[in-house]
Amino acid sequence: MKKLSIILLCALCAISCADSKNDKKKKPMGAMAHSVGKINELSVVIDNDLWKGRVGDTIRKYFGAEVPGLPQEEPLFSMRQMPKEAFSGLARKNRTFLYIRNGEQSRMQNLNNKYATPQTGFVISGSTEDDIISIIRDNHETIISKYKLTETKEKQARIKKSLERIPQLEEKLGLTMNIPTAYRIAIEEDKFFWIRKDIQHGSMNLMIYELPLGTVPKDSNTVAAIIKMRDSIGAAKIPTSEVGKFVTEEAYAPYLYETELDGRFTFETKGTWEVKNRFMAGPFVNYAIEDKENNRLVVLEGFVFAPSVNKRDNMFELEAIMKTVKFE
Repeated sequence: MKKLSIILLCALCAISCADSKNDKKKKPMGAMAHSVGKINELSVVIDNDLWKGRVGDTIRKYFGAEVPGLPQEEPLFSMRQMPKEAFSGLARKNRTFLYIRNGEQSRMQNLNNKYATPQTGFVISGSTEDDIISIIRDNHETIISKYKLTETKEKQARIKKSLERIPQLEEKLGLTMNIPTAYRIAIEEDKFFWIRKDIQHGSMNLMIYELPLGTVPKDSNTVAAIIKMRDSIGAAKIPTSEVGKFVTEEAYAPYLYETELDGRFTFETKGTWEVKNRFMAGPFVNYAIEDKENNRLVVLEGFVFAPSVNKRDNMFELEAIMKTVKFE
Protein backbone atom coordinates (compact mmCIF):
# COMPACT_ATOMS: atom_id res chain seq x y z
CA MET A 1 0.00 0.00 0.00
CA LYS A 2 2.83 2.31 0.89
CA LYS A 3 4.54 1.61 -2.44
CA LEU A 4 1.28 2.34 -4.28
CA SER A 5 0.94 5.71 -2.53
CA ILE A 6 4.50 6.66 -3.48
CA ILE A 7 3.87 5.70 -7.12
CA LEU A 8 0.66 7.80 -7.24
CA LEU A 9 2.43 10.77 -5.65
CA CYS A 10 5.25 10.59 -8.19
CA ALA A 11 2.75 10.37 -11.05
CA LEU A 12 0.88 13.42 -9.80
CA CYS A 13 4.12 15.38 -9.52
CA ALA A 14 5.09 14.43 -13.06
CA ILE A 15 1.72 15.53 -14.41
CA SER A 16 1.92 18.79 -12.46
CA CYS A 17 5.40 19.55 -13.82
CA ALA A 18 4.29 18.79 -17.37
CA ASP A 19 1.29 21.10 -17.02
CA SER A 20 3.54 23.81 -15.62
CA LYS A 21 5.86 23.57 -18.64
CA ASN A 22 2.91 23.68 -21.02
CA ASP A 23 1.49 26.73 -19.26
CA LYS A 24 4.79 28.52 -19.71
CA LYS A 25 4.67 27.82 -23.43
CA LYS A 26 1.14 29.23 -23.73
CA LYS A 27 0.86 32.97 -24.35
CA PRO A 28 -1.23 34.54 -21.57
CA MET A 29 -4.54 35.99 -22.73
CA GLY A 30 -4.59 39.76 -23.00
CA ALA A 31 -0.80 40.01 -22.86
CA MET A 32 -0.40 41.55 -26.33
CA ALA A 33 0.50 45.24 -26.27
CA HIS A 34 -1.98 47.85 -27.42
CA SER A 35 -1.16 49.34 -30.79
CA VAL A 36 0.08 52.92 -31.11
CA GLY A 37 0.08 55.72 -33.65
CA LYS A 38 -1.96 58.68 -34.77
CA ILE A 39 -5.20 58.13 -36.65
CA ASN A 40 -4.55 57.59 -40.38
CA GLU A 41 -0.80 57.13 -39.92
CA LEU A 42 0.60 54.24 -41.99
CA SER A 43 4.01 52.62 -41.51
CA VAL A 44 5.56 51.52 -44.81
CA VAL A 45 8.36 49.00 -44.33
CA ILE A 46 10.39 49.03 -47.52
CA ASP A 47 14.05 49.28 -48.54
CA ASN A 48 15.17 52.82 -49.26
CA ASP A 49 16.02 52.08 -52.89
CA LEU A 50 12.55 50.66 -53.56
CA TRP A 51 10.90 53.61 -51.80
CA LYS A 52 12.74 56.06 -54.03
CA GLY A 53 11.82 54.16 -57.20
CA ARG A 54 8.76 52.87 -59.02
CA VAL A 55 7.47 50.78 -56.11
CA GLY A 56 7.51 53.80 -53.83
CA ASP A 57 5.77 55.88 -56.50
CA THR A 58 3.02 53.27 -56.72
CA ILE A 59 2.53 53.21 -52.95
CA ARG A 60 2.32 57.00 -52.84
CA LYS A 61 -0.10 57.01 -55.78
CA TYR A 62 -2.67 54.84 -54.01
CA PHE A 63 -2.09 55.27 -50.27
CA GLY A 64 -1.20 58.93 -50.54
CA ALA A 65 -4.09 59.68 -52.90
CA GLU A 66 -6.14 62.81 -52.33
CA VAL A 67 -9.03 62.48 -49.85
CA PRO A 68 -12.25 63.16 -51.81
CA GLY A 69 -14.34 66.16 -50.82
CA LEU A 70 -11.68 68.27 -49.12
CA PRO A 71 -11.04 71.82 -50.35
CA GLN A 72 -7.27 71.31 -50.38
CA GLU A 73 -5.15 68.25 -51.17
CA GLU A 74 -4.62 65.94 -48.20
CA PRO A 75 -3.48 62.29 -48.41
CA LEU A 76 -5.52 59.26 -47.34
CA PHE A 77 -2.69 58.30 -44.98
CA SER A 78 0.29 60.08 -43.48
CA MET A 79 3.00 57.59 -44.43
CA ARG A 80 6.15 56.91 -42.45
CA GLN A 81 8.74 54.92 -44.42
CA MET A 82 11.34 52.75 -42.74
CA PRO A 83 13.73 49.98 -43.85
CA LYS A 84 13.06 46.50 -42.50
CA GLU A 85 15.96 46.83 -40.01
CA ALA A 86 14.07 49.62 -38.26
CA PHE A 87 10.82 47.64 -38.03
CA SER A 88 11.26 46.44 -34.46
CA GLY A 89 10.28 47.36 -30.92
CA LEU A 90 7.80 50.22 -30.76
CA ALA A 91 7.75 50.57 -34.56
CA ARG A 92 6.11 47.14 -34.82
CA LYS A 93 3.23 48.26 -32.66
CA ASN A 94 1.86 50.82 -35.12
CA ARG A 95 -1.81 50.13 -35.79
CA THR A 96 -1.43 49.81 -39.57
CA PHE A 97 1.60 48.76 -41.60
CA LEU A 98 2.51 47.82 -45.17
CA TYR A 99 5.56 45.53 -45.50
CA ILE A 100 7.23 45.15 -48.91
CA ARG A 101 9.51 42.19 -49.68
CA ASN A 102 11.44 42.03 -52.94
CA GLY A 103 12.95 38.90 -54.48
CA GLU A 104 10.45 36.48 -52.95
CA GLN A 105 7.48 34.47 -54.19
CA SER A 106 4.68 36.78 -55.33
CA ARG A 107 1.84 36.92 -52.83
CA MET A 108 -0.08 39.13 -50.40
CA GLN A 109 -0.68 38.37 -46.73
CA ASN A 110 -3.13 40.06 -44.37
CA LEU A 111 -1.78 40.01 -40.79
CA ASN A 112 -4.24 40.93 -38.06
CA ASN A 113 -2.97 41.68 -34.54
CA LYS A 114 0.48 40.27 -35.38
CA TYR A 115 2.53 42.47 -33.06
CA ALA A 116 -0.14 44.48 -31.18
CA THR A 117 -3.88 44.89 -30.95
CA PRO A 118 -5.82 46.25 -32.74
CA GLN A 119 -3.53 46.04 -35.75
CA THR A 120 -3.95 45.51 -39.50
CA GLY A 121 -0.90 44.76 -41.59
CA PHE A 122 -0.28 43.67 -45.15
CA VAL A 123 2.86 41.96 -46.44
CA ILE A 124 3.35 42.17 -50.21
CA SER A 125 6.06 39.99 -51.72
CA GLY A 126 7.25 39.81 -55.30
CA SER A 127 10.05 38.25 -57.27
CA THR A 128 10.41 41.51 -59.21
CA GLU A 129 9.43 45.13 -58.79
CA ASP A 130 6.81 44.67 -61.52
CA ASP A 131 5.21 41.84 -59.52
CA ILE A 132 5.02 44.01 -56.41
CA ILE A 133 3.54 46.92 -58.35
CA SER A 134 0.95 44.62 -59.93
CA ILE A 135 -0.19 43.27 -56.54
CA ILE A 136 -0.50 46.77 -55.11
CA ARG A 137 -2.42 48.00 -58.14
CA ASP A 138 -4.84 45.04 -58.07
CA ASN A 139 -5.47 45.05 -54.32
CA HIS A 140 -5.11 48.64 -53.11
CA GLU A 141 -8.86 49.20 -52.70
CA THR A 142 -9.23 46.16 -50.44
CA ILE A 143 -6.17 47.12 -48.40
CA ILE A 144 -7.30 50.72 -47.96
CA SER A 145 -10.79 49.59 -46.96
CA LYS A 146 -9.37 47.35 -44.20
CA TYR A 147 -7.04 50.08 -42.97
CA LYS A 148 -9.89 52.59 -42.82
CA LEU A 149 -12.12 50.13 -40.96
CA THR A 150 -9.38 49.62 -38.36
CA GLU A 151 -8.87 53.37 -37.99
CA THR A 152 -12.61 54.03 -37.70
CA LYS A 153 -12.98 51.44 -34.94
CA GLU A 154 -9.99 52.91 -33.11
CA LYS A 155 -11.43 56.42 -33.37
CA GLN A 156 -14.80 55.19 -32.10
CA ALA A 157 -13.08 53.44 -29.18
CA ARG A 158 -11.38 56.71 -28.24
CA ILE A 159 -14.68 58.57 -28.53
CA LYS A 160 -16.34 56.11 -26.14
CA LYS A 161 -13.98 57.23 -23.37
CA SER A 162 -15.75 60.60 -23.19
CA LEU A 163 -19.37 60.52 -24.29
CA GLU A 164 -22.13 63.10 -24.08
CA ARG A 165 -25.56 61.45 -23.82
CA ILE A 166 -28.17 63.43 -25.72
CA PRO A 167 -31.54 61.88 -24.79
CA GLN A 168 -33.39 64.36 -27.00
CA LEU A 169 -32.08 62.54 -30.09
CA GLU A 170 -33.81 59.37 -29.00
CA GLU A 171 -36.95 61.18 -27.82
CA LYS A 172 -37.44 63.29 -30.95
CA LEU A 173 -35.75 61.29 -33.73
CA GLY A 174 -35.67 57.75 -32.35
CA LEU A 175 -31.92 57.27 -32.72
CA THR A 176 -28.69 57.38 -30.75
CA MET A 177 -25.08 58.30 -31.61
CA ASN A 178 -21.83 58.27 -29.66
CA ILE A 179 -21.04 61.97 -29.39
CA PRO A 180 -18.03 63.23 -27.36
CA THR A 181 -18.55 65.60 -24.44
CA ALA A 182 -16.75 68.41 -26.29
CA TYR A 183 -19.79 68.83 -28.57
CA ARG A 184 -22.76 70.99 -27.58
CA ILE A 185 -26.24 71.54 -28.96
CA ALA A 186 -26.41 74.80 -30.92
CA ILE A 187 -29.98 74.40 -32.22
CA GLU A 188 -32.64 71.92 -31.10
CA GLU A 189 -36.02 71.67 -32.78
CA ASP A 190 -38.64 68.96 -33.10
CA LYS A 191 -36.99 67.15 -36.02
CA PHE A 192 -33.69 69.02 -36.38
CA PHE A 193 -30.47 69.23 -34.39
CA TRP A 194 -27.30 71.25 -34.96
CA ILE A 195 -24.47 70.05 -32.70
CA ARG A 196 -21.03 71.62 -32.77
CA LYS A 197 -17.56 71.64 -31.24
CA ASP A 198 -15.26 74.65 -31.14
CA ILE A 199 -11.69 74.02 -32.30
CA GLN A 200 -8.64 76.28 -32.41
CA HIS A 201 -9.21 77.55 -35.93
CA GLY A 202 -12.97 77.19 -36.30
CA SER A 203 -15.61 74.56 -35.56
CA MET A 204 -16.73 70.98 -36.24
CA ASN A 205 -20.43 70.52 -36.83
CA LEU A 206 -23.17 67.89 -37.03
CA MET A 207 -26.66 68.31 -38.49
CA ILE A 208 -29.29 65.65 -37.80
CA TYR A 209 -32.79 65.79 -39.24
CA GLU A 210 -35.53 63.81 -40.98
CA LEU A 211 -37.47 64.27 -44.23
CA PRO A 212 -40.10 62.27 -46.16
CA LEU A 213 -38.79 58.96 -47.52
CA GLY A 214 -39.04 59.89 -51.22
CA THR A 215 -36.99 63.08 -50.92
CA VAL A 216 -33.94 61.52 -52.64
CA PRO A 217 -34.70 59.28 -55.66
CA LYS A 218 -32.47 56.40 -56.80
CA ASP A 219 -31.94 57.56 -60.36
CA SER A 220 -29.93 60.02 -62.43
CA ASN A 221 -31.30 62.88 -60.30
CA THR A 222 -29.86 61.60 -57.01
CA VAL A 223 -27.00 64.11 -56.71
CA ALA A 224 -29.21 67.05 -57.72
CA ALA A 225 -31.83 66.00 -55.17
CA ILE A 226 -29.24 65.72 -52.37
CA ILE A 227 -27.83 69.16 -53.22
CA LYS A 228 -31.34 70.65 -53.24
CA MET A 229 -32.14 68.94 -49.93
CA ARG A 230 -29.02 70.06 -48.06
CA ASP A 231 -29.11 73.58 -49.53
CA SER A 232 -32.71 74.14 -48.43
CA ILE A 233 -32.03 72.85 -44.91
CA GLY A 234 -28.64 74.53 -44.56
CA ALA A 235 -29.88 77.89 -45.82
CA ALA A 236 -32.83 77.80 -43.43
CA LYS A 237 -31.19 76.35 -40.31
CA ILE A 238 -27.53 77.43 -40.23
CA PRO A 239 -27.34 81.11 -39.31
CA THR A 240 -25.19 83.35 -41.50
CA SER A 241 -25.20 87.04 -42.27
CA GLU A 242 -27.56 88.49 -44.85
CA VAL A 243 -24.70 88.45 -47.37
CA GLY A 244 -24.94 84.73 -48.17
CA LYS A 245 -26.41 81.37 -47.25
CA PHE A 246 -24.94 78.01 -46.25
CA VAL A 247 -25.13 76.02 -49.53
CA THR A 248 -23.24 73.47 -51.65
CA GLU A 249 -20.29 74.88 -53.56
CA GLU A 250 -21.23 75.03 -57.26
CA ALA A 251 -17.90 74.66 -59.04
CA TYR A 252 -17.41 70.93 -58.40
CA ALA A 253 -19.98 68.14 -58.27
CA PRO A 254 -20.00 66.22 -54.97
CA TYR A 255 -18.80 62.60 -54.76
CA LEU A 256 -21.65 60.10 -54.36
CA TYR A 257 -21.37 56.59 -52.89
CA GLU A 258 -23.76 53.89 -51.72
CA THR A 259 -23.25 52.31 -48.30
CA GLU A 260 -25.14 51.10 -45.22
CA LEU A 261 -25.50 52.55 -41.74
CA ASP A 262 -27.08 50.41 -39.02
CA GLY A 263 -28.17 47.96 -41.72
CA ARG A 264 -30.05 50.58 -43.74
CA PHE A 265 -29.38 51.69 -47.32
CA THR A 266 -27.55 55.01 -47.30
CA PHE A 267 -26.37 57.60 -49.83
CA GLU A 268 -22.99 59.00 -48.80
CA THR A 269 -22.14 62.38 -50.35
CA LYS A 270 -18.86 64.26 -49.96
CA GLY A 271 -18.26 67.76 -51.21
CA THR A 272 -17.64 71.38 -50.31
CA TRP A 273 -20.01 73.87 -48.69
CA GLU A 274 -19.75 77.65 -48.98
CA VAL A 275 -21.30 80.88 -47.79
CA LYS A 276 -21.40 83.03 -50.90
CA ASN A 277 -19.86 86.48 -50.82
CA ARG A 278 -18.27 85.81 -47.43
CA PHE A 279 -15.31 83.72 -48.61
CA MET A 280 -16.30 80.95 -46.19
CA ALA A 281 -16.09 77.32 -47.28
CA GLY A 282 -15.17 73.84 -46.11
CA PRO A 283 -15.79 70.10 -46.54
CA PHE A 284 -18.96 68.18 -45.73
CA VAL A 285 -20.05 64.54 -45.65
CA ASN A 286 -23.75 63.78 -45.85
CA TYR A 287 -25.48 60.47 -45.06
CA ALA A 288 -29.06 60.11 -46.29
CA ILE A 289 -30.39 56.97 -44.59
CA GLU A 290 -33.56 55.17 -45.67
CA ASP A 291 -35.68 54.33 -42.62
CA LYS A 292 -38.47 52.41 -44.33
CA GLU A 293 -39.94 51.19 -41.05
CA ASN A 294 -40.83 54.77 -40.16
CA ASN A 295 -41.40 55.98 -43.74
CA ARG A 296 -38.72 58.65 -43.49
CA LEU A 297 -35.26 59.70 -44.61
CA VAL A 298 -32.85 60.39 -41.75
CA VAL A 299 -30.04 62.76 -42.71
CA LEU A 300 -26.73 63.05 -40.86
CA GLU A 301 -24.25 65.65 -42.01
CA GLY A 302 -20.85 66.63 -40.72
CA PHE A 303 -19.04 69.76 -41.84
CA VAL A 304 -15.95 71.67 -40.78
CA PHE A 305 -15.06 75.34 -40.80
CA ALA A 306 -11.32 75.75 -40.26
CA PRO A 307 -9.67 78.21 -42.66
CA SER A 308 -6.09 77.58 -43.78
CA VAL A 309 -5.59 74.34 -41.84
CA ASN A 310 -5.82 70.66 -42.76
CA LYS A 311 -9.23 69.09 -42.18
CA ARG A 312 -8.80 65.39 -42.98
CA ASP A 313 -8.71 64.22 -39.38
CA ASN A 314 -11.56 66.55 -38.36
CA MET A 315 -13.76 65.06 -41.06
CA PHE A 316 -12.67 61.55 -40.11
CA GLU A 317 -13.83 62.17 -36.54
CA LEU A 318 -17.24 63.37 -37.74
CA GLU A 319 -17.59 60.32 -39.99
CA ALA A 320 -16.66 58.00 -37.11
CA ILE A 321 -19.30 59.64 -34.90
CA MET A 322 -22.06 59.39 -37.50
CA LYS A 323 -21.24 55.74 -38.22
CA THR A 324 -22.23 54.90 -34.60
CA VAL A 325 -25.86 55.77 -35.35
CA LYS A 326 -28.41 53.26 -34.04
CA PHE A 327 -32.13 53.29 -34.70
CA GLU A 328 -34.33 52.49 -31.70
